[in-house]
Amino acid sequence: MIIPASHVDLLDSKALANVATIGPDGAPQNNPVWFGWDGTHVLFSQTTGRQKYRNLQADPHVALAIVDAANPYRYLEIRGVVAEIVDDEGNAFIDSMAQKYIDQPQYPWHQPGDHRVIVKVLPGATTQMG
Repeated sequence: MIIPASHVDLLDSKALANVATIGPDGAPQNNPVWFGWDGTHVLFSQTTGRQKYRNLQADPHVALAIVDAANPYRYLEIRGVVAEIVDDEGNAFIDSMAQKYIDQPQYPWHQPGDHRVIVKVLPGATTQMG
């Protein structure tokens, strides 16, 4: 397992993952997202109209950092590639993230016409501090 045992708890936490992608001009783009962990992949939701989705279509390399809310000097950085992007059928994944993060059974900010996908990131390298 590439995730160190000392930091695997962060993958089950309610911390946000700050996900960085590379934009069309070569500049990094970074923003926090809700995430899940399936034991192999870090998963996050994205709408297909967003820049991050377009960035991943062009370059599947990502870096993400998860900071321990109880100790901001303890974090896990994961560098990897998008292994797969799949439809979020019936918004099941984003709804599960709403349950995890805001204790609501459905994602409350869904907009008509939004097409959600699940981005599955396969870790390739990790660093951890603290």
